[in-house]
Amino acid sequence: MSNLARFNPFGELRDPFSDDFFKGFALRPVHRLLDGEPQMRLDLTEDDKNFFVKAEIPGVAKEDIKVSVDGNLVSLRAEIKKETEEKEGAKVIRSERYFGSVARSFTLDESVDSAAAVAKYENGVLNLTLPKKANGQAHQLKIN
Repeated sequence: MSNLARFNPFGELRDPFSDDFFKGFALRPVHRLLDGEPQMRLDLTEDDKNFFVKAEIPGVAKEDIKVSVDGNLVSLRAEIKKETEEKEGAKVIRSERYFGSVARSFTLDESVDSAAAVAKYENGVLNLTLPKKANGQAHQLKIN
C-alpha cells in the first residue's frame, strides 16, 4: 500500500522560515546571539524596620555600581565591560568586546532613611539594607 500526502501550495507561506530553510547554512537563530547580554535580577523583601534588596550583577567592579535613594525611589546602575579573546598559539581566532550599562529603578511603599542605609557588594551580588523612615532625602550610597 502506498502513502499518499496531500500537497498544500500555501504551506510555505504560513511558515517560510521552517527548520528546512536554514539547513546547510549553519546559521543560528538571532535570540541565541543575545544570551550574553547583561541583566540585573532583583529580590526585594521587607520586615517591620527595613527593606532588603538583593541584586545579582556578576562580572562588575564595585566602583562601577551606583546606588541612589531619593525618598522611596531606589535606583541601581552598573557599567559593564566584558572582553573575551580566543587564541590558537600566537594567532587570535576570535575577539569580542561589550561595553554597556544596566539600570533598575523601583518605588517602595515607605521612605528610606538614606543616612542609615548600607550597601555591600560581594561575589557579584549587591545587598542593600534600607531602613524605613517617614521622610526621606536624596543620598548616594557608598558600596563596601
